[in-house]
Amino acid sequence: MNLMTVENIAKSYGELVLFSNISFGINKGQKIALVAKNGSGKTSILNIISGKDVSETGKVTVRKGLKIAFLEQDPHIDPNWTVEESVLSSENPILKIIAAYENALQNPDAPEKYQNAFEAMERNNAWDFETQYKQILFKLHLSDLKMKVGALSGGQKKRLALANALLNKPDVLILDEPTNHLDLDMIEWLEAYFTKENLTLFMVTHDRYFLERVCNGILELDNRQLYSYHGNYSYYLREKEARQVREAVEQHKNKILFKKELDWMRRQPKARTTKSKSRIDDFQEIKQKAKKRREAHEVQLEINMERLGNKILELHNVSKSFGDRVILDKFSYNFIKGERLGIIGQNGTGKSTFLNILTQNENLDTGKLVVGETVTFGYYTQSGISIKEGQKVIEVIREFGDYIPLKKGKQISAQQLLERFLFDRKKQYDYVEKLSGGERKRLYLCTILIQNPNFLILDEPTNDLDIVTLNVLENFLLDFPGCLVIVSHDRYFMDKIVDHLFIFEGDGTIEDFPGNYSDYRVYENSRIQEGRKNRDSKEKGEKINSRQRDGRKLSYQEQREYKQLEKDIQKLEGEKEALQNKFSNTELTGDEIAGLSIELKTVSDALEQKTERWFELSAILEE
Repeated sequence: MNLMTVENIAKSYGELVLFSNISFGINKGQKIALVAKNGSGKTSILNIISGKDVSETGKVTVRKGLKIAFLEQDPHIDPNWTVEESVLSSENPILKIIAAYENALQNPDAPEKYQNAFEAMERNNAWDFETQYKQILFKLHLSDLKMKVGALSGGQKKRLALANALLNKPDVLILDEPTNHLDLDMIEWLEAYFTKENLTLFMVTHDRYFLERVCNGILELDNRQLYSYHGNYSYYLREKEARQVREAVEQHKNKILFKKELDWMRRQPKARTTKSKSRIDDFQEIKQKAKKRREAHEVQLEINMERLGNKILELHNVSKSFGDRVILDKFSYNFIKGERLGIIGQNGTGKSTFLNILTQNENLDTGKLVVGETVTFGYYTQSGISIKEGQKVIEVIREFGDYIPLKKGKQISAQQLLERFLFDRKKQYDYVEKLSGGERKRLYLCTILIQNPNFLILDEPTNDLDIVTLNVLENFLLDFPGCLVIVSHDRYFMDKIVDHLFIFEGDGTIEDFPGNYSDYRVYENSRIQEGRKNRDSKEKGEKINSRQRDGRKLSYQEQREYKQLEKDIQKLEGEKEALQNKFSNTELTGDEIAGLSIELKTVSDALEQKTERWFELSAILEE
């Protein structure tokens, strides 16, 4: 069932054309992601289809009575409301019934009003919905329902707006970067929620695991052309590569035809027949196709940074607290050459504070921090970059440096670095105030890198960056020879870049895990399963003892099953060990790691089930 049709929409700002003649449809049950470079107009498209903005051409047709909810990057909520009042102010009729009931509870002197509200709750089965919305708020760490919206942080407001969007139960839910300001547990919960719920989604997100696990359709806006892919992120990557191969073949044909037509143009007489004029027009079209170029976004740099000494960065019994909230408790660690550390943990556990301590922007309560003499920090913070009015892109980066030295006496200039991070020469002379939020983040990254640090610290570098830029940044970081510390909720990014993790668990507890994020999830899941197994062991033991008391012998079929189980268990243990060994391959992609994790879980579950059955039969056999 078609819910929305978008026909020939366009948006421009003066001479800058973002897109034109864009058309697509949204059908019931589709979960579509829009993928494009920063500055291509993704948010403008969301604004147009949500009704917040209008297109310069074409139209958007929506089904009669269609209810649309739009989660913006910077949502606007009445600051005087409480969290609960914000939720209950929703257009959802069930929430209005709950709001009336909550209001009646505050007025005990009006028993008739309370009775009516109570009966309405019963009649509409609103009790379950009340439980649901409180569970959603709890999952998004908004458990203080009486807190004023004006007292919430930007991230908390975004999460509250997300909760409101989910509870509105819209026909179409439009989301602009829904995973921003969510920690990893929240993102995985939201993934599971979107996967199981029968929702129609249209979103912009850079989270590639989210795209892989939630979406069943991808729209890519590339060079003002819209391409549609009916599948998840893996399917999109395969089909895009195939499309680019086809285009390369077509490009080659166009070049040959262009040379042929150019030769004809040079040889033709001045007199122009109708036939030759038509051929000239065709020639101009061929010329445009032949000159079309695809930008290469790969970064392959051999950076010649200042050499790190034997002493890099040492923390000795470091402690840090804010009132009763403990961030570090006598924490010690020595950073080594080539360190590639990822930091994860829930919001508020002190990840950013830890980075500020490393860079000596935060004082210690106790302990000692020793920084090596040759260490040059490059610190990318969430606060971004301060821009002077009237500054151009190239002027901003040249304030921090003119070039990065490379090996063999080469160098990469500020202009070349900007080009590698997708600022073409024309864009470099644009005023910074014209840049999108993602483009400003890209520029900020360039100002850090042009300083040629040998110890790079990145606090949520992937926020607001498009997928193309993420690939560029990942390639740069894979080539980076110095120490690297990253705080990020982008699981795909972390899997690709880091080789061990600090898990901030709160109350000053930090676990050092020897692997990337997917490795950690496998480990955590196995630990949870082990806990469940231990809790169930008593009950299982009682069942076995009960069978033993029965004095029963194994039947012929059970004896055959027992022997087969021994073979199956031995085979599954071999498969499990082989899968675990595959995780040591550092060249695995994020998608391959995710696939191995699923396969390992399947084998582990089968092994556990067969082992339990083997113990049951063993107990009877030994009687």
